[in-house]
Amino acid sequence: MGMRTSTLEKVCRAEAERGAMGQMYLARGSSLSMRMWDNVSAEEHCESAAREYETVGYVIDGQAELTVDGQTIRLLPGDSWVVPKDTPHSYKIISSFTAVEATTPPARAADRDKPTSSDL
Repeated sequence: MGMRTSTLEKVCRAEAERGAMGQMYLARGSSLSMRMWDNVSAEEHCESAAREYETVGYVIDGQAELTVDGQTIRLLPGDSWVVPKDTPHSYKIISSFTAVEATTPPARAADRDKPTSSDL
């Protein structure tokens, strides 16, 4: 997906691109993008990483623990969260997890969404 203009665009779930970390890329504008983590396994976790974008998210199903800058919260269906840009964070999936996130600037631009060595 390139730069956006005023043209309306739809991203169908069945045709959405998938990322190396399991994310599904949804709609993307010039300054904001959305992605979905769909039925992520309870065995999944991420060691601490800091990203070049701000993230807000909303839990659809399941449970996870999110640690941001040393503070840990439990995320349940209906909860939302914020991870500030360049802030160390990690997560642990407690039960099969589905969530939608928005990132600004868009996570995919300039390879900002590529796994870091701590994601592997």
